[in-house]
Amino acid sequence: MNGLIAVVTGAGSGIGLATARRLAFEGVRVIGLDLVPGGLEPFATWIHCDVGSAEEVAQTFGDVSEHVDRIDILVNNAGIGAVGDVETAIEDDWARVFNVNVMGIARVTRAALPLLRKSGHASIVNICSIAATVGLPDRAVYSASKGAVQSMTMAMAADHAREGIRVNCVNPGTADTPWVNRLLDQAADPAAERARLSARQPIGRLITADEVASAVAYLASPDQASTTGIALAVDGGMNGLRLPA
Repeated sequence: MNGLIAVVTGAGSGIGLATARRLAFEGVRVIGLDLVPGGLEPFATWIHCDVGSAEEVAQTFGDVSEHVDRIDILVNNAGIGAVGDVETAIEDDWARVFNVNVMGIARVTRAALPLLRKSGHASIVNICSIAATVGLPDRAVYSASKGAVQSMTMAMAADHAREGIRVNCVNPGTADTPWVNRLLDQAADPAAERARLSARQPIGRLITADEVASAVAYLASPDQASTTGIALAVDGGMNGLRLPA
């Protein structure tokens, strides 16, 4: 992967930061898009980007094109969450989450495609979620958005296969990230809630951001030239395993 060029959205923290760091370790030149640089420096170039704004995404990729002449890897990681079911979620929750989690991927990919087409072996990796395939309580809006991401990944893979652009997604389980920690802080008993989330994954712990980043690097590598249109679960067995109590 040495010498490849990657753009990672939501790269300032959590899975995005771990992914940017892992790709840089592999010799990839990384451009990280986020509202703040977070821990990106010194191994990545930060460019401010709000994926929820079509105008800003277009401007951002104008800036990206001044730094690079192609993109080999696009990681659509930026996303937000919401708590609640279809009864308690309000219209603004649906609009806000889908604008970032679904339309954000569409906007960024559309803006990146001219540079991706110049690669010759481009890879897009969308960060999806276990919520796309498993019913989780009080996550109706978030789950619906991630279900859309997985379906969109398959459609994108079909649309761009003959252009030499592979499209896959990674479906993490509950990961030990700043976003999850903020949710835990809102619980009545954060320690008990962490223990519950850990216990529901068969391996008995939360997923690490580095484990997700490793999966992204695997899918992004030109060595996986025949791998497209898949959802790779990194969920501690939550999707497929049913262990005895």
